[in-house]
Amino acid sequence: MSRGKRYEERKLNLKKVFAVILAFVVVIMSIFIIKGILTKDKEQVKITSKDYAVVFQDNKWGVIDSSGNIVIDPSYGEMITIPNSKNDVFLCIYDVNYETGEYKTKALNSKNEEIFTQYEQIEALSNKDVNHQAWYEENILRVKKDSKYGMINLSGKELVPCQYDNMVAMEGVKNTIKVTKDGKVGVIDNEGKEILGVQYIDITNLGKDNKNGFIIKKEDGKNGIVDYSNQTILEAKYDEIVKEIYGNDMYVVKQGGKQILVKKDGTEVLNTGYDEIKGILKNVENGVIFVKGGKYGVMKTSGEVTIPAEYEELKEAKSGVLMAKQNGKYGVIDLQKATKVEPNYKAISYNEKADLYIAEKEDFSNDIIDHTFAVRQSGILVDSDDEKEYIELKQGEEYKYYNFKFEEKSTLEVRTSNNLFKSKKDGKYGFVDKDGKVIVDYQYDDATEQNSFGYAGIKKDGKWGSIDNKGNVVQEPTYHLDDYLKVDFIGRWHLGKDINMNYYNQL
Repeated sequence: MSRGKRYEERKLNLKKVFAVILAFVVVIMSIFIIKGILTKDKEQVKITSKDYAVVFQDNKWGVIDSSGNIVIDPSYGEMITIPNSKNDVFLCIYDVNYETGEYKTKALNSKNEEIFTQYEQIEALSNKDVNHQAWYEENILRVKKDSKYGMINLSGKELVPCQYDNMVAMEGVKNTIKVTKDGKVGVIDNEGKEILGVQYIDITNLGKDNKNGFIIKKEDGKNGIVDYSNQTILEAKYDEIVKEIYGNDMYVVKQGGKQILVKKDGTEVLNTGYDEIKGILKNVENGVIFVKGGKYGVMKTSGEVTIPAEYEELKEAKSGVLMAKQNGKYGVIDLQKATKVEPNYKAISYNEKADLYIAEKEDFSNDIIDHTFAVRQSGILVDSDDEKEYIELKQGEEYKYYNFKFEEKSTLEVRTSNNLFKSKKDGKYGFVDKDGKVIVDYQYDDATEQNSFGYAGIKKDGKWGSIDNKGNVVQEPTYHLDDYLKVDFIGRWHLGKDINMNYYNQL
């Protein structure tokens, strides 16, 4: 048996108070957690998607569909994994030895039939991003037979025969699998195609996707960079390659414990005047962000310091613009040190597609700042969707949508897949259809928009319940949820209170 770990996805929690914690909450859940962590007398549901979800009831795990119907009875002591919510492939762990970490696995379908029985072990390939938000590689499974690992798709088709000593997802990179055999590693994609042959001591990703290439380590312990076609970008002669710090055909390497900026032909560009290089600016003439004496500054590739090391943090937003931290607060400056946004904020992030800055205040509300550094809107940021190009803000007691040009949009324009829309009249909430026809009378004190499962929350006399996508009451308002971070229903199941665990329960 082998030791396994599972990660629980973190969901950004917002409500009426909207603790906008975003990337700061790290939720990584191991299979070896103490059994008591998941103890609750009440029924709880772990939602993974709108098609199939994992249910936790009476300290046992099972599976439900998006209507709340039980698909797999809650009878497993460990959380069931659903790699792809649109496929009825459910991975169960059982006979866990918490002392040794050994366990058994099996796969079930929606008929509760065991599938893929020819394998000793069947697992999803878990992955996580820089913020430790987890996901599973959706359409592939790692399988084990005769103590060797291979890969199948969710239909059971063999993509890679069981021939490897290990197989793991490359952290932070989708569809890129690192395989190990006889002490050497290589890389394959999610279709089983070989990207890098099994010939290196180690392989890590250079950037946030596989298009930027891979850092490889050879038998002599030296590191270099190769691209997706295994062509050499940077010769393997360095003690270390610093991940995710590259640009303009330059890379940060380590030799003899010191960071050096080099071109891809190995020519040294910078090797003195700093303790550490933190970033390569987009415009090659602007140089690098460096740290000296614990403070951040900017220097050109010639070594000329253009911004002295006097900031607590610097990060490039776009060419010529830096987010800067001074005296514990964030603002925005340019490369001439001119202040563009006063350092008055708890945090600042930059949305490249929208070309706007999201500045967070101490009370968790936000200023939305445009490319001219003018505050265009303020409120509590509820959602930001780059694909649909909108942001949602809670302004006072109202929820409003704006496109990236700061034009206000209606709920109908933004939530195009919904068939019901929250509406307010005479201080009461109801729901209308796309034509504005009232489907649910104006009788509730508060309400939520319809979620991706088709349900919406309704509040009356201080208590919450839910309606379905036809406006029928599924759960009468009986739940006291005023101190919950988000009001969200799936049928009669409500999103749990614990910000670190994305579960649903019935109170």
